[in-house]
Amino acid sequence: MTATRGDTDPRGPVAASPEPPAPAGRLGPALAALAVGGFGIGTTEFATMGLLPDLARHFHASIPVMGHGITAYALGVVVGAPVIAVLGARRPRRGMLIGLMAAFAIGNALSAAAPTAGLFSVARFAAGLPHGAFFGIAAVVAASLAPPDRRGRAVSLAMIGLTVANIAGVPAATAIGQLFGWRAAYAGVAVIGLLTMAAVRLWVPALPAAADAGIRRELGALRRPQVWFALVTGMIGFGGMFSLYSYIAPTMTEVAGVPPAGIAWVLAVFGTGMTGGALFGGRLVDRSVLGTVCGTLGTVAVLLAVFALTARHAVAAIALVFVLGATTTILANALQVRLMDASPDAPSLAASSNHAALNVANASGAWLGGLVIAAGWGLLATAWVGVALSLGGLAVALASAAAERRTRAA
Repeated sequence: MTATRGDTDPRGPVAASPEPPAPAGRLGPALAALAVGGFGIGTTEFATMGLLPDLARHFHASIPVMGHGITAYALGVVVGAPVIAVLGARRPRRGMLIGLMAAFAIGNALSAAAPTAGLFSVARFAAGLPHGAFFGIAAVVAASLAPPDRRGRAVSLAMIGLTVANIAGVPAATAIGQLFGWRAAYAGVAVIGLLTMAAVRLWVPALPAAADAGIRRELGALRRPQVWFALVTGMIGFGGMFSLYSYIAPTMTEVAGVPPAGIAWVLAVFGTGMTGGALFGGRLVDRSVLGTVCGTLGTVAVLLAVFALTARHAVAAIALVFVLGATTTILANALQVRLMDASPDAPSLAASSNHAALNVANASGAWLGGLVIAAGWGLLATAWVGVALSLGGLAVALASAAAERRTRAA
């Protein structure tokens, strides 16, 4: 992988062999197949947030307790992403994607069948295991199919299914859960996993792993400071969004006065913002990866502070949800490319670890948000938690930039 335009690789040329070249002319269909998988993953990841009140009523548990299902899914991503990426480093890309979608379908089927709140959390953990590895390998495939100066846009489009899920998939799952019961929502996601397996088999070219790929080479990515800077930036900074969004359903109904039937539309607004960020944010990433990371983290902190001050007005709250969706999507894709640039000879682990880092943020953001709610500080306190986390991530990103400047000067 070459460095993205606007940022250079301070380590100089890499001796290890690059990813093997991909067949030409297959970018569009391959991105479509990857987007189908992203749609399913995005639906199951965020649908739990919209279904929290229904889950709490069914299992006779509190909202914070059922929030553990969100945390369990995120922890599954954290565990599965690096482990699967390393162990599967020598496996062909397409076969890995199909296997990961099979595991994803099984995890969601188990979620739909869970008889207790505890087993529901276990099933959510299982459903999260293939999440990060799928997106990490998808990013590597998309980048290998695209010209070097369009990698940011290709990665963004590969992830666009995740954003479209928040327009159509999550609201549909929420509506289905309210009409037919929450189990139907997770069963539907399992079917999407099966459809993705077929799409990947048909449209993604057979891409072998690099000739010298292996566990040792992938683990070598973890010796690089800039990889850790990017991971910690995501772990802390992205938690700002999740501290608020994990509890968006009760916040919008109890604070902003949105009726329960309107939650699906609020989630669709968030997804529309995410899709806009995916469509247009890639150009910012291609221009300057690290600049985009720092700019979006500062913007998220401001948006969350404004939300905390204005969320009692439904129109303002919904508008901020839209902009927050766009900004955080640009941030996630910028971090994805930043990690691949920091470890061009071991992209699978680096790219997959981004989703592990973001789901550390998911777990910690949901947990911290639950703590302030349980402490009686109110639902809007989650936004102030998010401000602190976003600023913490920005501090790490600025430290990364300073370290990179020192390396270049040396």
